[in-house]
Parts: sequence; C-alpha cells; structure tokens
Amino acid sequence: MRVLGIDPGTFKMGVGIVDYIEGDFNLVYSGVLKASRRMPIYKRLHILHEELLAITVKYKPLELAAEQPFVSNNVKTAIAIGQAQSVAMMVSGYLGVDFFNYMPTEVKKAVTDHGLSTKAQVNEMIRLLLKLPDSWTEKEDATDALAVAICHINNLQVSAVLNNAEYI
Repeated sequence: MRVLGIDPGTFKMGVGIVDYIEGDFNLVYSGVLKASRRMPIYKRLHILHEELLAITVKYKPLELAAEQPFVSNNVKTAIAIGQAQSVAMMVSGYLGVDFFNYMPTEVKKAVTDHGLSTKAQVNEMIRLLLKLPDSWTEKEDATDALAVAICHINNLQVSAVLNNAEYI
C-alpha cells in the first residue's frame, strides 16, 4: 500500500509518500513544494497543483491523505489551508484515487500516541517508524506530511480489524 500524505499550505506544502509492506513502513519520498509569497493566491495554487500532480504521477500512490485546516483565532489562515487542501483533492480526483482528511490531533495521536505532541516528538517518531538514521532531518512540513500518510495507514489497519478483513 502506497499513501501520499500532505501537509497543506499555500506557500509551502509538505509531501510525504510511505509504502506499507508486510508490517513495515518505508519512506518513498518526502519534500516541500514551494510557491512565492509575492504571487497572487491563484498562481501559487496553480504551481502547487502542477508540482503535486507531477509527484503523484511519478510515484503512483494508491490513496491521498491530508491534514485538515485547524481553525483557532486565524480564520484567514484556515481558509488558505483549505484552499491548498482543495489542490490535493483536485489531484486525487484527476488521478481517480481516494482522498482522506485527518485532524492535526488525530495525526499526532496515530504517530506518537498523544494528540498534543510537539513537532520534535512527531519528527522523532517518524524517524523511528521509518527506520531512518539518527542523522536524518527533514523540514517540518515534510515530516508532518509523512505523519499524515502513516496516520492513514494506521486507520486502514484499524478499519480492517473492525471489518474482519485482511490487513493491508
């Protein structure tokens, strides 16, 4: 099972692809797609769409999952993240693969077993789950995207158990 996780943003979009094979998580790709803050939003979204589409065509994930916007006091930021999330939805629709959303606390809980984990704790668990060397470092956006992919894979496993189906 290959899952592409996305940490949506209109300036920086984290992307992480994880394979899950026979009980092991394997890193396929991670990175951050970027668009200039000086560009209007529609141009940034177009650039992000083109780059995300190229990655999905190259790596062929079976499903896409993204972190949902978190609305606290900054509604403008939440709307922008929702716009970036819609870019991922469009790529998913174009490729004909399923799309899933997860709340930030849900992602953290799936990876670290605690919904209020710090970025450092998520980063360390991603490193451990993917069996990466101690020297491994990645941008927070990419690490968050990998966490979304792992969260989705974990949810698929739970669904399989609840439905008496085989593990993925």
